[in-house]
Order: sequence, then C-alpha cells, then structure tokens
Amino acid sequence: MDVFAIVNPLSGAGANPDAAAERRALLMRHFVDAGITAGFHVTERRGHATELAAHAVAQGAHVILAWGGDGTINEIASVLTGTSAALAVIPAGSGNGFARELTIPWRPDEAIRVAIHGRDRAIDVGVIDGRLFFNIAGIGVDAVIAEQFNAQGRLGRRGLGPYVRIGLRECFTYEGRHYKVSLDGEEIATRALVIAFANGREYGNHVRLAPKARMDDGKLEALVVEDRPPLLRLLAARHLALGTADRAPKITHRSITSATVETDGEILYHVDGEIGRAQNRVDVRIRPGALKVRVP
Repeated sequence: MDVFAIVNPLSGAGANPDAAAERRALLMRHFVDAGITAGFHVTERRGHATELAAHAVAQGAHVILAWGGDGTINEIASVLTGTSAALAVIPAGSGNGFARELTIPWRPDEAIRVAIHGRDRAIDVGVIDGRLFFNIAGIGVDAVIAEQFNAQGRLGRRGLGPYVRIGLRECFTYEGRHYKVSLDGEEIATRALVIAFANGREYGNHVRLAPKARMDDGKLEALVVEDRPPLLRLLAARHLALGTADRAPKITHRSITSATVETDGEILYHVDGEIGRAQNRVDVRIRPGALKVRVP
C-alpha cells in the first residue's frame, strides 16, 4: 500500500452529510490518475485517527494522509513520529496553523497533489507531559480558550470568530496563576497569563505567536507572558496580529531545548488545541527531526 488516507468527515464540512463520499471521490480520482495504490478510512470518534494511523504504519504505508484540522493531524502525527512513514495533510480545520507553517495549499485538490508529488521534510516534534505537539503547546489562558472552543457543538466552531469571542470574554475574567518556570536551566518565578512553547509560528488564522520559530531548527520558542490588567491584555493582544509578540512588554522569550513548569494544583495545557491535564509539574522537550512531512 502506497498511501493510507484518514479523513475526518466533520472538519471543515459544515452540515454537509455527503462530505466523506465527496472527499473519497476526489482522493481516489487523483490516486488513480497517479497510478497509486491507496486505502481510504473515515474517522468515527476522537482517537480513531490514532488507531487508523497505527494500522497504516503496521501495513507498511509510505505516506499517511490526514484530511482534517490540527487535532486530527496531531493524532496521526503522534503515531508517525520516529517512523519512516511521511505525513501528508489536507487542511480542513478552524485555524490550520500547522499547514500554514508548512505552506501546504488550502485547496484540497492542490494539497492532494502535494501529497502525491511533494518532497519529504524532516521537522522537529515537541513533547509536553509526555504528549507530542507539532505546532504550539500552551499553558494558561490559551489552554482555557482552546478548552471552551472544543466544548462547543459542531455549529459555530469554524473560523476565527469563536476564538475571538471566547478570548474577549476570558480577557476580562481569567485569573493568572503563579508558576516556577525553568527554560534550559534559567529559573523564572512569575504570575503568568500564558506560557507557550512554539515549534511553528502561529496558532492559525494568521494569529502569530512566535515569529522566530522554525520547525527544523532543533529548538522550541518559549514565551512566558506576565499577567496584566484586562485593558493592558487587550492592548498587548495586538502583537498577535502584528506578528510581534516576542517584542511585547513583560514577555520573556527564549529559544530552548527543554523546560519545566511548576505550580500548585492542576495544570491545564493544550497540544495543538487539544486539551491535557497534569498535576503540579509538566516537562517540555524537543525531538529534532523526528517527523517526516510531505511539503511542496
């Protein structure tokens, strides 16, 4: 088997009940034209993409194609990390920060051509609390926003709008917490709004957190954002749109290979928008060049 396609029929499909069939038809048309043997599978629940990817690797697939958002991509890429199989992506999520970073085309037919004819690029993989991330992991208000975004039903979950709405609400209600942070051994004690670790530059939708991040430099960009009053939070948020977050006031920015974050009680974090929880401490590190991705 040359290609194993895993399709999330809900990502980017709205209320279209025929999305899975339409996506299968488009994929198979391209695969037949290219003379490629391919399998096609549709996810049915959270975690199903992980199971399908593991099966694909066991079957010896050379390319595993993920059609979905950053959550679907994370599930599949977590399985492919450290293997010889390459990840191909057709972006269909709300932000698509991972695909934007790798200049993967937005249009499905163009992204499929990249999956078939593109080159393989080795990228770094981040690890937080034992979970892999490929774009951005974060602790603090961005994790709260991700949790609330994910808790919504299918309707209204697309695009930048829900993030902005939830973000504005949390800007006035979120309470920063005290953390002890170690960045490659440099100790920082802070009351933080966000502690983020970026492999890629943006969350998605051109909301750029770490303009200096590169996915193949063997480093994570760590940003520790000190808490501040609500109006100053709003003022500082403009740096995300301008791509200057690393130059905003009261932000510690370092290029790192490892970190720890400690606080009293539960730590809510996200990996590429998917939620995780830990108690008292999380460890962060980088795995250089651990994932192969098919890019233009």
